Amino acid sequence: MNSNEAKILTRDVEASVVPVGTKVTLKQGESAYITQSLGGSYTVVVNGNMFRIADKDVDALGIEMQAQPTMAASSGPMTQEQLEKHVWEALKTCFDPEIPVNIVDLGLIYDCHLTSVGENSFKADVKMTLTAPGCGMGPTLAQDVQNKLLNLDPIDEANVELVWDPPWNQSMMTEAAKLQLGLM
Repeated sequence: MNSNEAKILTRDVEASVVPVGTKVTLKQGESAYITQSLGGSYTVVVNGNMFRIADKDVDALGIEMQAQPTMAASSGPMTQEQLEKHVWEALKTCFDPEIPVNIVDLGLIYDCHLTSVGENSFKADVKMTLTAPGCGMGPTLAQDVQNKLLNLDPIDEANVELVWDPPWNQSMMTEAAKLQLGLM
């Protein structure tokens, strides 16, 4: 949802400055223009500056919060293979606030390992990178990944580590991502 129409903030709301990641409070009554709405969060422009508003705060834009996707009910405990599929689907709902492609297709997820920690209970360990090492949005994106994983019922612990080796480059993107960004 991109909109040329201003959304008037209905309440004060915490936001992250893009791309530095600094937390600020946008004030009730300010005009916000939505530039991207993917994965539940919104990238907005307020007074010529870009901000990311988390999914839990979209009501401040006068938008109804979307229900979080849930896993299909199964007749018993989920296999690790089934859970891995759901984990990758959840990771594909995480987006960089400046790029309209999910972090999996961007090639930012280097590793995702699941470990059983009990009956139908798992720990997820994720290694991810950013398109640029100096991007201040790293902690915000890592928290988004962790939150999406913890929303999956069998995941009781999620650790997300930002890594820089190997350095990210465009060749790590899927063909679909390159096509969407006009790089093919």
